[in-house]
Amino acid sequence: MKRSTDRILTTHCGSLARPHDLLELMQAKETGQPYDHEGFARRVRGAVADIVHKQVEHGVDIVCDGEQSKAGFSVYVRERLTGFAPQPLQPEESPLRRWRDVQAFPEYYEQYFKQNMRGVVPASSMVCVGPIAYKGQAAVRTDIENLKAALQGVQPEEVFMPAIAPRSLGRNEHYPTDEAYIYAIADAMHEEYQAIVDAGFVLQVDDPALTNLYGQDQSLSFAERHKRAELYIEALNHALRGIPPEQVRFHTCYGINEGPRIYDTPLQDIVDLILRVNAGAYSFEAANPRHAHEWHVWEHVKLPEDKVLIPGMISHASNIVEHPELIAERLVYYAKLVGRENVIAGSDCGFSSQATFTPEVHPTVVWAKFQAMAEGARLATQQLWGRS
Repeated sequence: MKRSTDRILTTHCGSLARPHDLLELMQAKETGQPYDHEGFARRVRGAVADIVHKQVEHGVDIVCDGEQSKAGFSVYVRERLTGFAPQPLQPEESPLRRWRDVQAFPEYYEQYFKQNMRGVVPASSMVCVGPIAYKGQAAVRTDIENLKAALQGVQPEEVFMPAIAPRSLGRNEHYPTDEAYIYAIADAMHEEYQAIVDAGFVLQVDDPALTNLYGQDQSLSFAERHKRAELYIEALNHALRGIPPEQVRFHTCYGINEGPRIYDTPLQDIVDLILRVNAGAYSFEAANPRHAHEWHVWEHVKLPEDKVLIPGMISHASNIVEHPELIAERLVYYAKLVGRENVIAGSDCGFSSQATFTPEVHPTVVWAKFQAMAEGARLATQQLWGRS
């Protein structure tokens, strides 16, 4: 895994908006309608090439495939794991509606859901009805081949590929305990993780479930939430077995949610859990106003040796483009606390975690944010390395 040895590097969290013509094909595919299979494969391959080149052109050093082939950062595993059956889900049944913010601001979120819950995948939940195993070998192999092909003509500093963390993917009706259920998912996802690393890419594990355990499910005490989260971390490390930590980056966040966010989990409550993940880098939200102050956490938490922080410098929940000087200021804060070589500029979350025709941050704004991040990293480099 690359480090900021002579300048501050830049990256992001993975998902980027898909082209509309690809979304139309994907929607037909996901809803069981007839579609051109070969045309879909060609369009994905072209979209990956375009998105990789655009990342490099806009100052992103460590790039990925933008999750162009996936209908969502987590729902994609429906096609890659056995043992699950979809269950229709009415909008009012969405787990999001149980979030504390939603309950505290019902009027706002009623409008929010109408405007922003328009993904290409129909709302549904997953029910585990049988043994879980990995069957996505061909799909992950295609993703890898598309990303390798997209790298022709560009030379990014490094390349990563995201994959979902072992987590509860729906209701368990097969395994005797939650622990057995999570570990079954971990065993299955290990195969995808290993394939990504064997291809020469850095693996990014996406795990927003960690923060949700603390910030939203208030039926559990703090101690109960912490214990439950420890199980998630242990299962994730089981899924990562045999993979060198320096080939893994771990991302946790609070989801795409342009809302009040007053019940977001404080970083200080979960930082010990994050650092238990066998990863070489840790990506987290640090740009949005609910978390921009949390660089102070690293004043009293020591970053383990040979680890890297990827704090968000640009927000996925606002169409305001962050000023490069503010980004530079934040990067310098982190660098002075944990070492300049241990900081990479990132984004709070992905900009299109679900494939949708109406991403919350407009794609043209996303590219402007990337350019601002690159400029902020340049300004921070000047300060930290004493360059004119």
